[in-house]
Amino acid sequence: MTVLRPRDAAEAVALYAARPAALPLAGGTDLLVLWTTGALNGRTVLDLSGVKEWRSIRKTVTGLSIGSLATHAELRGDPAVRREFPLLAAAAAAVGAEQIQNRGTLGGNIANASPAGDAFPALAVYEAAVVAVSRKGQRSIPFCEFFAGVKKTNLAPGELIASVVLPYLETRPRRQLFRKVGTRAAMSISKTAAAGLLWVGPDRRVRELRFALGSMAPTVRRLRAAEGLVKGKRLGRELAAEACELLRRDVSPIEDARSTAEYRLHVSQNLLADFLLGTQGSH
Repeated sequence: MTVLRPRDAAEAVALYAARPAALPLAGGTDLLVLWTTGALNGRTVLDLSGVKEWRSIRKTVTGLSIGSLATHAELRGDPAVRREFPLLAAAAAAVGAEQIQNRGTLGGNIANASPAGDAFPALAVYEAAVVAVSRKGQRSIPFCEFFAGVKKTNLAPGELIASVVLPYLETRPRRQLFRKVGTRAAMSISKTAAAGLLWVGPDRRVRELRFALGSMAPTVRRLRAAEGLVKGKRLGRELAAEACELLRRDVSPIEDARSTAEYRLHVSQNLLADFLLGTQGSH
C-alpha cells in the first residue's frame, strides 16, 4: 500500500490530480475497516488528515462554512452550529458512538454517500452546498444534487470536498425537528431519519415547510410534493393527512436487513404528521 500525506490543500489537490485512483481518507472510520481485512492492499491512499485548512468552522457574512475535516464531535459542540443550525448539531450527536464522533468527519461522511447518513436530512433542509476543489478550480454543488445513488456522488474526477456551506436562515422557524429511528437509542444505523423546518404565520397558514428523509431511498430526499401542498394553507389534521399521502411521490422506501419498506413508510408518515400538528418533540 502507498500512503500519500499532503501538508496543505494545494498539495492535496496536486497529489490527487496526479494519482486519481487514490482513495481519499479523512477520519477513516469506514476505510480502516477495509484496511484490516486486506481489501486496500496494493491501493494508494490519500490521507487528508494533515490539511489544516479543511478543519475549521467559521462564520461568514452569509452563513457558516464548515471544513470537510471537521469532526462530528466538533459539530456537536460548536457554539455557532448549536445556535444557528441546531438540527445539524443534533444529528452529529446521533452518529455512532463517541469514538466515531471524535474520528469521523463531515466531508468523509458525505463522500461515503450512504443512504443512511445521519447528518444528510439536516443538511438538506438547511439547503447546504458542498464546495469541491480540483486543479480546475472550485465549484459549489447544492447538497441535494450531490449524490448520484448509493455510494455514488457527482464529484468530477480529481475533485475533493473542501467544505460545506450553510446559509443563515432569514427568520427563525416556528418548529424544528431532527429524529433518528433505529433499533436502539444509540450506535445503530437508522431505519429512517427526518429533519424538518416549519414557518407559520399568525393566521396558522404555512409560510414554508422543509422536510427531508434519510434511509428511505438511494439518497436523501426533500419532500417537495408535501412542501408544495401545505404552503399557504392552514395547518390541520386533514392537511397533514394529505401531505403524508404525498410522501410516496418523493420516496420509495428501501427494504433491507434493518427494516421493511412498509415500516419505514409508516414511521416517516407519522413523523411528518406529528411535526405538522405540533405533537412531535423538537430540537
